Amino acid sequence: MIDAQQWWSIIEGYGAQIWPAQAVFYIAAILLTGWLFIKPGKVQSWLTKLYLSIAFAWNGIVFFLTLAGDITGESYGNYFFGSLFIIVSALFALDLFRHKMQFSLPANGWIRYTTITLITLVFCYPLFGIALGHDFPRLIVPGTFPCPTTALGLLFLTTALPRVDKIAYILLLLWAIPFPPFIQIPKYGVYEDAIMFLSGLYSLILLLKYWRAPH
Repeated sequence: MIDAQQWWSIIEGYGAQIWPAQAVFYIAAILLTGWLFIKPGKVQSWLTKLYLSIAFAWNGIVFFLTLAGDITGESYGNYFFGSLFIIVSALFALDLFRHKMQFSLPANGWIRYTTITLITLVFCYPLFGIALGHDFPRLIVPGTFPCPTTALGLLFLTTALPRVDKIAYILLLLWAIPFPPFIQIPKYGVYEDAIMFLSGLYSLILLLKYWRAPH
């Protein structure tokens, strides 16, 4: 595995090469989330699935398989993780035609407010990065970086429960829960990824809660 300095150097190089894609994906995610908060519906759900399909494809192909593949060291992890994100992308794309998942915040209660809080924290990823002493192009941004994109995707999926694609859900949980406490935070100092970890735990709780609910 590479060391922290090498890890952040790869992130910096990737961030510089893809600019201004970070801003485009970030703004698009904010607009779609605001739409979810204010007036969810079929069009909003369809566009959100399209966005998530593109974002996960971007992370699989552009991040892991092209520009930041060295981030997994000398192993073949970039192919494994790249494939994982591409599969998730394909599942979101498939639902553009199946229309199984519809995103909508719970009407009230702790689930609604926890979901809103965690989504807001995901959008604070770059702000936490600045507070931790990182600057552009080392800022980790939802949409073009795997971890905040995973957190955002999971939180959107919780709003579609119980009619959710469980394969995509579980694949994202496999990324969100184990990596922050065992690799990202202790080895590379990516403290921002505590947000993904919390989002993963919350999403796991809701998946278990609704697992046997009628679809």
